[in-house]
Amino acid sequence: MKKFFIIFGALLIAQASYALEVVYPKTSPVTINSPSTFFVGSAGSYLIINGHAVPVHKSGGFAYPVKLNYGKNKFVLKSDGKIINFEITRPQIPASTATPPKLVEYSENKYFETSSDNVPLRQTPEDFGINRISHFEKGIPLIVDGEQNNFYRVVLAPNQYAWIAKSNVTPSNNTEQAKVLGYDYIDSPEYFTFVFHLSQKTPYSIAEGETFTLKFFNVKESGTYEFDFPYSEAAGTKKLVGYSGKFKGNDFVFKVRKFPKNALKGITIAVDAGHGGDEYGAIGCLGDKEKDINLKIAKYLEKELEKRGAKVVMTRTDDTNKDLYKRVEKANENDAMFLISIHANALPDSSNPLEHRGTSVYYYYNQAKLLSAYILSEINAQTFTQNDEIRQGSLALVRNTNALSVLVETAYLINPDDNAKLINDEFQRHCAKAIADGIEKFLKK
Repeated sequence: MKKFFIIFGALLIAQASYALEVVYPKTSPVTINSPSTFFVGSAGSYLIINGHAVPVHKSGGFAYPVKLNYGKNKFVLKSDGKIINFEITRPQIPASTATPPKLVEYSENKYFETSSDNVPLRQTPEDFGINRISHFEKGIPLIVDGEQNNFYRVVLAPNQYAWIAKSNVTPSNNTEQAKVLGYDYIDSPEYFTFVFHLSQKTPYSIAEGETFTLKFFNVKESGTYEFDFPYSEAAGTKKLVGYSGKFKGNDFVFKVRKFPKNALKGITIAVDAGHGGDEYGAIGCLGDKEKDINLKIAKYLEKELEKRGAKVVMTRTDDTNKDLYKRVEKANENDAMFLISIHANALPDSSNPLEHRGTSVYYYYNQAKLLSAYILSEINAQTFTQNDEIRQGSLALVRNTNALSVLVETAYLINPDDNAKLINDEFQRHCAKAIADGIEKFLKK
């Protein structure tokens, strides 16, 4: 570890010499609807923006926030005899006079069914946020009693509702309710498995925890069928390592993974290098692309995990872009226990890149929260990045329940200090080792 920081520190002693280049904003003139933005790029021995001296990092990178007035904003950047002119327009958007959409209740219920797989059932009629209840397969019958904006209100039980996007359903003639005919329990070395036999598909929800609660809605006679599984008692631990529930025909297969006994040995872990191909991700101060850094760290992580006995599935091994849901599918097809997605962070225009640095880890379901904390702690301790916290986020790669799914934002590519770390090979290696250590500690403690 000491050797790493001596080598890394030596990289930053000498001032790098770069010609003036701006990587963000990407073009001029440009329109940015924000009260502020920032310039990110590289410069020579000095940098002046509109008469203000701007610090240049020893690596040659810089980041500089600027305020934007309505209309045209002109900026002149000077460094070692080179001048770049920028024009940024902030549009003045008139205040909205539209009234918020209201619930329209139907005089009688309507019937629909989901038109594709992976359709989110939501707590609120909004296409964002931490509001997902379930992800349905194609052909789930739904009772609808109203609409709001682009969503239908779904009746689950008396005075219990949910929301589904109009674009995710199609009208149905099925007005029947399901009947639960019974279930079978299958015990295997890897899973607790329950197979519920129903007369037809029906809406459902799964609440994870020390005790899992599975509910089927719109069920004959009872209205709602509830099944509780005391996971912590059965598994001997409160830690979860993945679960799934979905229909196969009219049978609903509910699987909860058993906690492994041999730490990393023999466990399948999916490693995802974010972005790729024509999807660059963020661009660093010196022009480095996030997609390339992600892939390097992912490959180091692959080697580190395999060295410890894990089986690794890479969602990409070269400079190609993969569909987000295909990445999740690959992890699930290989029965991965963990899904680790590697990224480097960026910011919206209204933020100051000099005030944001460090590592953050995202999760969606609580089962992955503790793993996120272990990984973050190890990266902070081993690479001395700033603690940018664990966060719950509705991201495609972390909305997978089959595996403990987390997304690691290793550092901020548009912060000059963090950028210098991210492009350093030793930092990338140590970051990968820290992630592997975090997984191992989660399994051991």
